[in-house]
Amino acid sequence: MQPFGTHYVMVRPLFSEDSFAEQHERINRNRKTLRHHLKDYFTFSKLCFYGVHCSCDMNRAKNAALSFLPIIGWMKNYNIKEWLLGDIVSGISTGLVAVLQGLAFSLLASLPPGYGLYTAFFPAIVYFFLGTSRHLSVGAFPILSLMVGAVVTRLVPDEGPSANITGFEGLCLEQQRVLVASSVTFLMGAFQLIMGLLQVGFIVMYLSDTLVSGFTTAAAVHILVSQLRFVLGLDFPGINGPLAIVYTLVEVFSRITNTNVADLVTSIVIMSLVLIVKEINDRFKSKLPVPIPIEVIMTVIACGVSYAFNFEERFDVVVVGEMVNGYESPVAPNLEVIEESAVEAFPMAIVGFAVAFSVAKIYSVKHDYTIDGNQELIAFGVSNMFGASFRSFAASTALSRTAIQESTGGKTQIAGVLSAMMVLIVIVAVGFLLEPLPRSVLGALVIVNLKGMLMQFRELPFLWKNDRPDFVTWVVTFLASLFLGLDLGLAVGLGAELFTVVCRTQFPRCSVLANITGTDIYRDRKDYISISEPDGVKIFKIPSPIFFANIDFFRDKLVQAVGFSPLRVLKKRNKALRKIRKMLRNGELEVSDRGLKVRQPSITTSEDDSNMESLDQPTDFSGLPVQVNWNTELPANISVPPVNMHSLVLDFSAVSFLDISALKSLKMMLKEFIRIEVDVYIVSCDVYIMEKLNQCTFFDDEIKTSIFYPTLHDAVLHILEKHLDHGELEKDININYRETK
Repeated sequence: MQPFGTHYVMVRPLFSEDSFAEQHERINRNRKTLRHHLKDYFTFSKLCFYGVHCSCDMNRAKNAALSFLPIIGWMKNYNIKEWLLGDIVSGISTGLVAVLQGLAFSLLASLPPGYGLYTAFFPAIVYFFLGTSRHLSVGAFPILSLMVGAVVTRLVPDEGPSANITGFEGLCLEQQRVLVASSVTFLMGAFQLIMGLLQVGFIVMYLSDTLVSGFTTAAAVHILVSQLRFVLGLDFPGINGPLAIVYTLVEVFSRITNTNVADLVTSIVIMSLVLIVKEINDRFKSKLPVPIPIEVIMTVIACGVSYAFNFEERFDVVVVGEMVNGYESPVAPNLEVIEESAVEAFPMAIVGFAVAFSVAKIYSVKHDYTIDGNQELIAFGVSNMFGASFRSFAASTALSRTAIQESTGGKTQIAGVLSAMMVLIVIVAVGFLLEPLPRSVLGALVIVNLKGMLMQFRELPFLWKNDRPDFVTWVVTFLASLFLGLDLGLAVGLGAELFTVVCRTQFPRCSVLANITGTDIYRDRKDYISISEPDGVKIFKIPSPIFFANIDFFRDKLVQAVGFSPLRVLKKRNKALRKIRKMLRNGELEVSDRGLKVRQPSITTSEDDSNMESLDQPTDFSGLPVQVNWNTELPANISVPPVNMHSLVLDFSAVSFLDISALKSLKMMLKEFIRIEVDVYIVSCDVYIMEKLNQCTFFDDEIKTSIFYPTLHDAVLHILEKHLDHGELEKDININYRETK
């Protein structure tokens, strides 16, 4: 190949797949099967566990240790002079936010506020050792907190008896709820750990950005509605289950006259000031050394004002109340709670990992390091199981908190440990200072932090204009999560997403291609003006895998493209041959110089249909004195659909796989065209599909390997050589070629 400016000249033989294979030898590779992959994985795991066995065991054990404890890898390269100060500033800033979010998100989990501090401490410590992300801030996440709260209020409702669970005996309402939250968190962590050990981190790929966007937006609406009772100071029990959002709104509006004005005014002031300052932080983030910690400032002011003016007694405001003092002894998960909450725990494990992995991936790309999805599953699994043993609830990450950790100079998870230390100080020393804080302030802070998720509604016009299936996925996921609950909504959304994928592959946009004049490029003939189409040639492309669900669609589109049904034409031709033979036997036809001529009118026009099943077999001209030309007028009013083409080219460049059912149907379809004297060519077929065709005895006396060509242009040039009456197309293509034999 020789380049000439923006042009290139290529001189090579014209190849079919057979001739290409003769001139270019392939390397025969032994590809591993699923059994070999599983064997290698479990063998590696065993060697890593024992650390000895063969000459390379020490290296493998070392690599396993680095994989399981990523801290070893980045800690030895830690740059104290350049990174430590940034980590300290980031850790303090993130720690203050983690304290407030831990208190606020515990309300979503229907737990006393102090237990949110445990969630901000224990999982972060474990993730420091096991996590691969250097910027993730581990702790409470509002959507997970809400999902935990749904389980808590189902098993331990505000009104009415708790579930019949043995472990609840002798425990007060709050203790029962803490036990439920820690048990379901332990099970969630166990699911994550198992998935990590089984190396199924790829499962997050099935949660598309569109699905996650619709799901998190619905969750944000749930969170917003759930916080209205705190913001308005209303007293009614939490509601869970399908249509919970509707029942909650009914309760809110039926009690709206009981709104606590002090709570409402406090919430409005807090939300207004926080939104304004956050906007300032966003606009001037390049000029501000550290974002203004407005949430911390407003919390301190709210605590001082509430304490000074005695909001709890004078205005009947519900405050945080008694905080946890220090750490409580570890607790084992309750097996009955685990049994009751298994259905909810699995989607929690998926959502928690999916959100954390998505956020971690953003910052790993930005700062040029790699993260391991399977190790992240292990890290979060162990973090949640360890934290649950000390009464914390489900942990993941929050985008706002992680953004603060990264934007304030955090370089590694040392910032995460320092933020956990800030939480530790609050737990063991200064937690009592937060006791006068009105819960409406926490509710207001939760609502303010929903801005980013609620703004995802802006994606809908873009999706509607550019990708309708993704739009459907978003809307279905949103509505299902909104009205059926987050766990069922996620399942419905995943089903809708997979349904759109099936529809895309089952009903692809097939097209008829034409040559772009003066090039070797072929595109959809409907999209271009300057095109050349060989007479009698159809080039058909299917841009998807061919499998049992879309093979009939493929056949219908192909028939529509060529303008006739090959099977119908074949049957008509065989019927016509039977009639011609019968008329010859009866003396109704005679052979002349111009072909067959009617000697006398046929007495009967009925045809022998006793052997209809043989009509789809190849046409048999044996015993006839002449060759029938199907494109001319036939005698005795015999009618056969015309076929105005001699070659059909199937572009398989986008066909990634072909299953057995489709293979059988494809073989029969090709034979139907071949039997009506239409040459069929398949181009750009994947070599592994070719191997499968050979293994499944696809080829026979009618379908040969010679119909396969490596490129579309090779096949077209071969057709032009074979059919010399191709008109002006050869001039348009203007490429010299020679065919290899």
